Amino acid sequence: MISASALPRLLHRASGQPLSLAEHDQEFGLINPQMDLLTELRESGLTGRGGAGFPTSKKVELLRDQRGHGKFVVVNAMEGEPASHKDLALLNANPHLVIDGAEMLARMIGANRIAICVSRDNPLVINHVNRALHERSRRSQRGPEVELHTPPWRYVAGEESALIHWLGDKESLPQYRPHRPTILRIGRNAALVDNAETCANVGLIGRFGAEWYRTLGTPTSPGSTLVSVTGAVAKAHVIEVALGTPVRSILEVAGADTDPSAILLGGYGGTWLSGENIRFPFATEYLKEVGASVGAGIIMVLPRRACGILETYRITKWMANESARQCGPCAFGLPAMADDLQQLVSGGQGRKQSLDRLIRRAAEIDGRGACKHPDGVVRMVRTALQVFEKDLHNHINGSPCVASRESKFYATVPRFEREEDLVWE
Repeated sequence: MISASALPRLLHRASGQPLSLAEHDQEFGLINPQMDLLTELRESGLTGRGGAGFPTSKKVELLRDQRGHGKFVVVNAMEGEPASHKDLALLNANPHLVIDGAEMLARMIGANRIAICVSRDNPLVINHVNRALHERSRRSQRGPEVELHTPPWRYVAGEESALIHWLGDKESLPQYRPHRPTILRIGRNAALVDNAETCANVGLIGRFGAEWYRTLGTPTSPGSTLVSVTGAVAKAHVIEVALGTPVRSILEVAGADTDPSAILLGGYGGTWLSGENIRFPFATEYLKEVGASVGAGIIMVLPRRACGILETYRITKWMANESARQCGPCAFGLPAMADDLQQLVSGGQGRKQSLDRLIRRAAEIDGRGACKHPDGVVRMVRTALQVFEKDLHNHINGSPCVASRESKFYATVPRFEREEDLVWE
């Protein structure tokens, strides 16, 4: 049986093959039908693991109070961020824990349907989820209808309003939401959207309670979380850690460079931090001192031999190509920022003017998109200009780039299509 103070929790018994339903019940125990789920969820302090960090109990309360037509619970396992692999690791290990959490959420808000969303280019995970749903169907228990949906993979396809749009109209387009939280709807049905890891945590809390859950983590950030470590590491890792674990310790366990030039927290729309900041605990209340947060649990490690401005250009160009192109900041602003960065790193004339344009464009784009996609790119670029000031100075003044003496290091990593390409602990 899983221990309160031991890790892993979410990846308990992870071995490269998912637990069967019988093995899952044996390892995690049966769900307590008498537990007051909402009270335990509220007292647990669980926040969403998809990036925003919104209290999960508040989401539930907001949806529970909605009247009218039926409701959905949507499990977001799209993982549109190429640097993130935690949904892959979790659903390869314990898909039943994710489904348990989704069913508990459905019970709390009165939902009659659950939609589990996995990108169609991830056949391995699709197979595991289908097998888990087939096992559960043989129990013939009453409950919400559970369906697997496979939208096409794109970065913006995992944005929650874009995912809801696809479920309704088969188009992955973010919806304009000036005020949040906002009730998202599939047709006329209110929908609760939660990341797969968030659902798995609900599955734990619904079994063992809030007090058990809070035995790990910090008072402000309780529990454990999955962290994807990529970049300057021999093999991409997904590690389950107690929130508050020093970033350096996470890098050590992953076998990553512990003397990096910088780290990128939160993925391609995240925050660059100088390498000295790996001393900080991995919890938002500590990271906010340096303008960062845990976000979606991504640490990208940049070695000293790499050029931060060059890597930022590569990421910005990729992000510009991944936009939905339905509003000006994405359709025109992000490609223009990528062009400015390209001129900075290419060594041509007008480098100082390119920097001035880049700063001006960032101010014009910030906060004006239909979703947070352009805001994330702006944040990533702005922090790069601060953290990589030396690299920036070299490019502006025509000095040799540090990366020119080494083979190019790509912070943008490929997606993993095979289990053996990924390590989880």
